[in-house]
Amino acid sequence: MTTVTRPASAVGAAHTRVEGRDKVTGAARYAAEIPFADLTHGWLVLSTVARGRVRALETDRVLAMPGVLAVLHHGNAPRVDTDHVQLLGTPPDPTAALFQDDRVPHAGWPVALVVAETSEQAREAAEVMVVHYDREPHDVAFHAGRPDIHPVDGQVPAVTGKGELEAELAASAVVLDAEYTTPEEHHNPMEPHAAAARWDGGRLDVVDSNQGATWVQDGLAKLFSLDPGAVRVRSEHVGGGFGSKGVRAHQVAAVMAATVLQRPVRVVLTRRQMFSLAGHRSPTSQRVRLGAEADGRLRALEHRSLNHTSTVLDFVEPGAGVARVMYDADAHHTANHVVRLDVPHPTWMRAPGEAPGAFALESALDELAEKCGIDPIALRVRNEPTAGPVSGLPFSSRNLLACFEEGARRFGWADRDPRPGVRRDGRWLLGTGTAASSFFAGAAPSTAAVTAEADGTFTVRTAASDLGTGARTALTLIAADALDVPPDRVRMRIGDSDFGPAMIAGGSMGTRSWGWSITAAAAELRERLAPGVDIPPEGITVRSDTTEAIGALAQKERHSFGAQFAEVAVDVATGEVRVRRMLGIFAAGRIVNPLTARNQLVGGMIWGISMALHEEAVRDRASGGNVGADLAGYHVAAHADIPHVEADWVDDPDPDDPVGIKGIGEIGVVGAAAAVANAVWHATGVRHRSLPIRPDRVLLAAADA
Repeated sequence: MTTVTRPASAVGAAHTRVEGRDKVTGAARYAAEIPFADLTHGWLVLSTVARGRVRALETDRVLAMPGVLAVLHHGNAPRVDTDHVQLLGTPPDPTAALFQDDRVPHAGWPVALVVAETSEQAREAAEVMVVHYDREPHDVAFHAGRPDIHPVDGQVPAVTGKGELEAELAASAVVLDAEYTTPEEHHNPMEPHAAAARWDGGRLDVVDSNQGATWVQDGLAKLFSLDPGAVRVRSEHVGGGFGSKGVRAHQVAAVMAATVLQRPVRVVLTRRQMFSLAGHRSPTSQRVRLGAEADGRLRALEHRSLNHTSTVLDFVEPGAGVARVMYDADAHHTANHVVRLDVPHPTWMRAPGEAPGAFALESALDELAEKCGIDPIALRVRNEPTAGPVSGLPFSSRNLLACFEEGARRFGWADRDPRPGVRRDGRWLLGTGTAASSFFAGAAPSTAAVTAEADGTFTVRTAASDLGTGARTALTLIAADALDVPPDRVRMRIGDSDFGPAMIAGGSMGTRSWGWSITAAAAELRERLAPGVDIPPEGITVRSDTTEAIGALAQKERHSFGAQFAEVAVDVATGEVRVRRMLGIFAAGRIVNPLTARNQLVGGMIWGISMALHEEAVRDRASGGNVGADLAGYHVAAHADIPHVEADWVDDPDPDDPVGIKGIGEIGVVGAAAAVANAVWHATGVRHRSLPIRPDRVLLAAADA
């Protein structure tokens, strides 16, 4: 009898990136690098006023410059249809409705596109373009005391409430009432936004850097009143996105110019242009009120969050949403509000809502623990809910306490002196802090096709997007297990709208959604590949659609969780804050590829350090634009700022997912900034409720203490 050796499980084993060699050798090409015959180049001209109208554009001189082919603006650009466009349940970024009128709603709004034979010619011509404006007074002042704030239902309800808040606060032995603020932040992926558009046999072909090829295909088809089948969007390699790479002005401009010129047109954004055209995380002002018994049990919890949005569309940064999951109270009230200002439109940014919201909530919990004289971890244990605090739904799994238990053991939390400002290392004050993390673990309908090839290999096609997270490799491992073959027999093809609808790379839902569809297609294909079946030269293909399966899921609270720990050193003479070590322990479903998963979690924690200490986009009230809109003026954590950062996980497979996946793309950043801020308090005895914790703020706080 012949013994058949089954391959070991690929899922759960560390695997280097399947495209790694292509990336390090330069064989992997990104959107701005792919050649086209007869290619032309577009350069956007952005407004220099923050509010008003375009009165006139001096185009004659520009059109006479070498290589210039056209100048598109509101007076001659093709019309687009925005009445019926819905992207992920919301209208597109308003800058997608490019050159439709003379209105200027913010500084850096696109007012023209110069197209030339070379990128250099287009840029030179764009920079000499003279635009005349009718300037109007603008308002970019964001603060909590504004009278014109209003609630908005975004991806989640604006307001939730149960119980008598004021009565429970009045009856509480310990009350905390504090305001926390976070600044405007920008994504800054390594690869700038870029798109090339051409008409090929009556079909629009777009090569782009995006987070979802079918997402962009759908948006462009609706904007230009095309059948979706007449639009193809390809995005094979992406150099980071973090929520910013959806339907944007540069794609629309490229399509418009390609339509007018009947030649391929490429538009690439500069780093400075990305500050007004790629979206950003809105600043927030958050008020947290907590009421507790003397033993720390919460009687009242209120979390209110305010963010700015543009004047053309409301966007909610749901900072109060995290409180709806983390802790229960007899009276539990949350609200998300916005204020419309003359600013570029905010958008999703890694852990939208949870990242700034966790800073406020987890800082407030730390303050409450101090007031109650209770260990911060013990306080969280005491307020661990048994069901969704707002929804009342059961948790699919909730292993937060296991994360704290393992993290406390490995971090040495038991040896911590709870008194602030007592540990020193020479001129440095030392402190440690902790915070909890949570992020939604969802899945969205997706399709996939799996082909058994005549040579014994398998080809998987799905319109997934790998932003550099390792999704392509994770999907290869999932497919290998589903097909019961080694990973080297699987070829993964992604990033092409022709492969059919698929979830975007966002919301920590990508790998789970795509993996589900791949698993379903592979299971059916294996049933068809009975022993002795001959595979024809074109192969045997099975296609899946998970819409029905995902729609049948029972309603539950589905989340990843984590516990973050940080040790900091603070020099109160200079204001310098140094993070010395960080540890994150996560309950984030079954880990598909430990190698790239750890990379994602550590990367999120590094972003949390950057959020806590460095990142801050400052908006000039006089001009309405960002001050220092580049990586020289907008500070992010550099290599010297990052200490030993360790990430690990506890066993936490999702019972409702065919592979056990939850999602890891965003959970690493949630709670990280709060852990650092709480550690700064422990080091100095001074609370910092506004991010980033800059040296000047440390010095002022020390002077006032």
